[in-house]
Amino acid sequence: MPRDLADVLHYFLPTDPAAERLRNPGEEGETEAGRGREHRADRPAALAIVAIPIGDRDVVRAALAWNLAVEVARLGASASLLVPADSEMSPLWPEPGPGPVGAEVVVAAAGSLRDLSRTALDLAVTRAADAEEGVVLVRVPPTWLPGASEGRALLRWVLLFASPERGDLAHTYGLAKHVSDGSANSRVGITIHGARRVGEAEHAFHHLAGVARRHLNLGLVSYGLLVDDLHVYRAIVARRPIGLEHPQSRAARALRDVARLVLEDARKDAVV
Repeated sequence: MPRDLADVLHYFLPTDPAAERLRNPGEEGETEAGRGREHRADRPAALAIVAIPIGDRDVVRAALAWNLAVEVARLGASASLLVPADSEMSPLWPEPGPGPVGAEVVVAAAGSLRDLSRTALDLAVTRAADAEEGVVLVRVPPTWLPGASEGRALLRWVLLFASPERGDLAHTYGLAKHVSDGSANSRVGITIHGARRVGEAEHAFHHLAGVARRHLNLGLVSYGLLVDDLHVYRAIVARRPIGLEHPQSRAARALRDVARLVLEDARKDAVV
């Protein structure tokens, strides 16, 4: 699926209709919650599920995942962030339950990818009963990915946050490999964050996508760019969503556009 990174960079580039566009170079069971539930024809049976690997104490990516959920909710869709119970990670998330503009954090008593997958599907079915569209974002500990075949259902759609730093790109490639090994038909999306220039983001995505195509036969999908400017860190310190704390910042506008891309694909993936 081709995706233009420029779709989320219109505010970052000079106004120029001829500006070069970054394209994806790789393109060429019933649950407990669902039993007995009457399905309405105008609603999906289950919302789309997006797995987001986030390491322990990874403050920036944890904040980006939560802010992405808030932006999905601001677009009028259901947005849940499902996180495994983890004492080390708990300070990075808001309190469980509904939060700003209806986005919610749900804590799962899951000790494995299989457990987390089942909980995510139950939540996706439950939330679909009250929503015409939306997503369930799931924080996945990267250490659970090796041998990921046991959570194949959860890994059908994976979003990886990657910075342009060489070491981080290598780490992201490793995560993509684990996902590909566990679920050959997964859609693996990449959102570049922390780029200082558009060209830097372009190079990072093309490099990562090219390596994944050559060595994994995996076509990565671009989900745009998140600008790691000062407002991201201010929002983390304030424990307030970027879109509410600094709505006119480049970071907030970028997150909104990434949320649109996610929702666009979620509409296609929703089980009806």
